[in-house]
Amino acid sequence: MSDSDSIVAETAARIFADLADPQTVNAAKDQAWKAPLWSALEENGLTLAWVPDDLGGTGASLADGFEVISVAGRFAAPVPVMETLLAGWLLTQGRIASPAGMMTLAPMRPKDRITLGGDGMLTGRARGIPFAGDAAHVAVLAHGPKGAVVALAETKSARIAETRGIAGNTVFELTFDKAKPLQVADAPAGFSQETLMLMGATVRSLASAGALAAILDISVRYAGERVAFEKTISKFQAVQHNLARLAGESAAASAVATSAADAISSAVTLAAPGIYLEAASARIRTAEAATEGSAIAHQVHGAIGYTKEHILHRYTQRLLTWRDDFGNESQWAVDLGTKVAAAGADELWPLVASR
Repeated sequence: MSDSDSIVAETAARIFADLADPQTVNAAKDQAWKAPLWSALEENGLTLAWVPDDLGGTGASLADGFEVISVAGRFAAPVPVMETLLAGWLLTQGRIASPAGMMTLAPMRPKDRITLGGDGMLTGRARGIPFAGDAAHVAVLAHGPKGAVVALAETKSARIAETRGIAGNTVFELTFDKAKPLQVADAPAGFSQETLMLMGATVRSLASAGALAAILDISVRYAGERVAFEKTISKFQAVQHNLARLAGESAAASAVATSAADAISSAVTLAAPGIYLEAASARIRTAEAATEGSAIAHQVHGAIGYTKEHILHRYTQRLLTWRDDFGNESQWAVDLGTKVAAAGADELWPLVASR
């Protein structure tokens, strides 16, 4: 980690610790904590870290933004910092300035499609969009008459349907029915919906790795405090075995997610060789770790981890929710296998060995 990365990570961690401690947020009776948290994140330039200065952002590196994502995962981010970062990055592809405030983006699933007609209107549906009820603007990647386009639209220009997510949060389905965007620009050559899915998958992989690290700390601490049969449960071999498995899942998720983020940060383009392998592998492995790690953490905690009063569910529910964003592990596994098979057996080893 460079000095710049360290400063960004420390700033993000301090803000979340001071204004969004999971236990404080979990016990809150209203949403009063949200405004000070978002203001602090904005004032420190963390929400638009991937947006150049001349487009309204802070012009930080991809690596800096990925550090913010990792920290957001460790605190089970209760505000759309990840979504706003990604939305700003997407708008930057079309050289569109980012507005102030919370943003979300669409689409977030590989098979959802939004089109820009010859009349300049957006049409299509995007499912599973988080924070659309809070965000005034949505960054859209659409299919235009001549290729991919980037658009900035008001969220209210879409028809919004609310559904309940696994984490108890509200997720949204946005339907654009000849909605007029505020701005539209051509995406760079070669930029496609797959490119957006690659970046989004890496972001969710990093967040998942951060959340897994947090639930490992929570579980180890709980095991060292909970007493059964006159000794802490951390002394029982079965619990030790479970904690070791959880540590392994956390370490594996961190390794693959960090590798994908490093590869993207150092690449000239997301179409560079090996980027797809890195992002897909991270998505598949962190989703598996989220499933396994959540189950282990709840085994260690017993019934208390499921209660509203305990913070564990804030992490595990979000881990399970994040698995579906930007394509689930099954979709990525099938697509990766298809690409490897199409390239031929002779290309597999050089690709793997080069990473």
